[in-house]
Amino acid sequence: MKRLVIFGNTYQQGNVNTVLGLLEHLRQHGINVAVEKEYMQYLSREQDINLPTFEATQVPDADMALSLGGDGTFLTTAMWVSRQGMPILGINLGHLGYLTAGNLDEKSDLIDDVLAGNYRIEERTMLQASCDAVTIEHPWALNEIAVLRHDTSSMLDMQTLLRGRELTTYRGDGLIVSTPTGSTAYNLSVGGPILEPTTSCLVLSPISAHSLTMRPLVVRDDSEIVICTHSRAPQYEVSIDGEVTLCPTGSTLTIGRAPYCARVIQRTTNNFASTLRQKLLWGTDKL
Repeated sequence: MKRLVIFGNTYQQGNVNTVLGLLEHLRQHGINVAVEKEYMQYLSREQDINLPTFEATQVPDADMALSLGGDGTFLTTAMWVSRQGMPILGINLGHLGYLTAGNLDEKSDLIDDVLAGNYRIEERTMLQASCDAVTIEHPWALNEIAVLRHDTSSMLDMQTLLRGRELTTYRGDGLIVSTPTGSTAYNLSVGGPILEPTTSCLVLSPISAHSLTMRPLVVRDDSEIVICTHSRAPQYEVSIDGEVTLCPTGSTLTIGRAPYCARVIQRTTNNFASTLRQKLLWGTDKL
């Protein structure tokens, strides 16, 4: 590995010196580093450093992307670099860090493992969305795409087609279309199933469904899902990994698998079962 691009967030008070130490560690190993421009401006407030920068919309070619932060930072990194097929290494500076490969306190060991080739790359399904009434600026999601109410208590009627055939009309506060990676995020909070992140499927999970028969549904990940949303309100929200676009009532949203995957770096010692136990306290009797 010779070239690395770095993304981070500006909510890392107290971690800046440690991040600068990480940058020095990379330099000592002969790694050429470029830092996303806004993150570099944040780091430069604490110490005068001079490294190449780039705009998030124009990520240079690199062997790997480094995400310094929590799961939100990782999702943003995936949105910008996955189209290039660039693998992503996450170091957790946040709270849960479910998507990351390790924590801040083990950064040197983690980086050394990666430099030594002691890692694997998992390919994770991503989604993309389009609306027939508005342009969605960033239509790609690693976790989920959700149809939600906007500034109203009025119920949504979401007429849904699955692979071109009528599925049902979901009635309630919204509908989540989740990837396996996102199954432990918003999907989990509404009672959806946990999926192993490399499985080839999607989950449709209603939010506050107005029917006892509406339950989460697992479908193939090559499925096209078309949702026409009606409500008394003039608009509804489409949330794509937390980034919201307002769509007019009566418009149609099409959701399908993106033409590329997110390539997520994991240590060889990491596995799905241990991640569930350590980060979601799976099977823990005492909290």
